[in-house]
Amino acid sequence: MKKNLYIKSFSLFLLILFLTGCWSAHEIEELSLEVGIALDKGELSSTEEELEKQGELYPKKDNITVTFQTVNTKIASAGSKSGGSEQKAYFNISETSDSLFQIDNEISLRKGRPLTGYHLKVIIISEELLRMYSMGDLLDSYLRDNDIRPSCLVLISKNRASEVLESNENGEIPSFSLVNMVENKNKSTKILPPMPLAKLTGIMKSESSFLLQNIIPASGEVKISGAAVIKGKSKKLIGFFNEKDLEGISWITGKEEGGLVKSYYGEKEKLIVYNIQSIKSNIIPHINGDDISFEVKVQTDGNLSEDWVTSEKSSDNKFLKEVEKIFETEIKQLIMNVVQKMQDDYQVEVAGFGNQLKIKYPEIWNEVKVDWDETFSKIPIKYNIDVTISNYGTFISYK
Repeated sequence: MKKNLYIKSFSLFLLILFLTGCWSAHEIEELSLEVGIALDKGELSSTEEELEKQGELYPKKDNITVTFQTVNTKIASAGSKSGGSEQKAYFNISETSDSLFQIDNEISLRKGRPLTGYHLKVIIISEELLRMYSMGDLLDSYLRDNDIRPSCLVLISKNRASEVLESNENGEIPSFSLVNMVENKNKSTKILPPMPLAKLTGIMKSESSFLLQNIIPASGEVKISGAAVIKGKSKKLIGFFNEKDLEGISWITGKEEGGLVKSYYGEKEKLIVYNIQSIKSNIIPHINGDDISFEVKVQTDGNLSEDWVTSEKSSDNKFLKEVEKIFETEIKQLIMNVVQKMQDDYQVEVAGFGNQLKIKYPEIWNEVKVDWDETFSKIPIKYNIDVTISNYGTFISYK
């Protein structure tokens, strides 16, 4: 009995030792949680200018300015108790140099708590900077850093990227808001699928051209607006697609789950709106000798969600067929416009045509993949659009 008692007592003692917690744990208030990074063309901040006036210099070129966004842990840990506080829930600090790794180290000379990158959510790169340097060079340091998660999103800004990390709303952390906005893709055909570092690495290695979501800041707010076009070989920004262009891309890829198409009916151009419920899209490559062509087939089902014609017509079969044709024309035009930009304006392919050719005709793909962007710019494409309005909603005749 005593022996069993000793064994139990010793086991309990060992259990207590293992329940003492993690020896390397840090309280959240002691951490400087890095959640957002903005990369801009070099421009010294007022603090940096003041430090330089005092002779606090180190060998560098002022090529790139990096702005780090960290969580105000005092506000975050207080939770709802800080509801009435006007203090921001984040801090931004900028440093300018020619080495991204050196910039990170220099921040430790200005902050009591070194940056912790385990929770980095977004990296925003300015248009001006990405026209000067390749995406591979700008992200090299972050791709090598084991502390940064590969799920971190990459975005572009036409303005200075640091402006995207500002907000007028109390309690809001801009980096978190950006992630939430990108995840609204089921609400709009103007939002691209998220582009995390892990996915971007493979695309850059393949030297394929691609799109990155563009974010524009205005008066302390931001908006998703179009996308940057990145050339595969140079990995530099060469132009932008606007919001309607992205709608065209969404119809080609069929990856979106929601959104709308707006058009007009009749001579008086009465507003009609189509609410997308589903999109099925197929890119079909055709080979005829040495000639390559494509056919884009789109089938979509949705609702007539807004109709300024007459409520009596809303359930009329003839009217619905006419409206379907109008939306088919509208969708075809969206697709044709963005294809024209790809083929004529930028000579890039960013909608998945090459992927389908690679799947269906791998031998042909191996012959053309080296100069695919240029080859694609000369390939003819046909379009087949089929719209079905399955629901026109409940209405009351009052017009």
